[in-house]
Amino acid sequence: MAKTKVTKDEEVSVEQKLIALYTLQQIDSQVDKIKIIRGELPLEVEDLEDEIAGLQTRITNFHKQEEEYNNLILGQKGVMKDSEALLVKYKDQQMNVRNNREYDSLTKELEFQTLEIELAEKKIKEVVYKIELLKAEIEKSEEKLNDKNLDLESKNKELSDIVKETVLEEDKLIEKSAKNEKFIEDRLLTAYKRIRVNARNGLAVVQIERDACGGCFNKIPPQHQLDIRVHKKIIVCDYCGRILVDNEVAEIVAESMK
Repeated sequence: MAKTKVTKDEEVSVEQKLIALYTLQQIDSQVDKIKIIRGELPLEVEDLEDEIAGLQTRITNFHKQEEEYNNLILGQKGVMKDSEALLVKYKDQQMNVRNNREYDSLTKELEFQTLEIELAEKKIKEVVYKIELLKAEIEKSEEKLNDKNLDLESKNKELSDIVKETVLEEDKLIEKSAKNEKFIEDRLLTAYKRIRVNARNGLAVVQIERDACGGCFNKIPPQHQLDIRVHKKIIVCDYCGRILVDNEVAEIVAESMK
């Protein structure tokens, strides 16, 4: 088994390995982007769902408050009705009093019931004003809820479309990845995956940019640059440990991925 592996490694040139590694990096970066897009949208959907649930609870509470206010109005109307009935009764009794004391007592009762009616009317006006304010809040909240529901519908459709598209795309990329891995020996593949886990943006293989590492942007010594260009061995950045490739490898990979 070991003999077969050595033969395979000997047959694959360093340039092929570099192309395979950089291709694998480009594929994995595309998969990363897909995961980021898929990762952000569900969070946005979840936030919208939480906001909608909050608005629905708020509107429900508003309606309960409105019902309580309406019950208060009914209660005060009941007070007014009772007081009006007593007014009629006491006025009738005043017509048949036997002395001034009874008359004065009934007069006080009439005044008290009149005040009760006035107080009930005042309370009703206050509650009616509160209901108007409440209805304005309900209308505003319902408009906001409608907007959020439309947003949620749009986001859910967008998420559904992206999931459908990206699943197919991801499957194709994974298939591509598997094809490229056959050109990469186990130790290189392990190193690549280890670097990717620890590297910023998951970049384990980077192109030289302006004589510097495309990952950490530290300058690369001229001799290292020459070694990278001749494709005789795998060169890593002295500062960040990323695998380095030159423009030629990057261009070959870019062309092959079109």
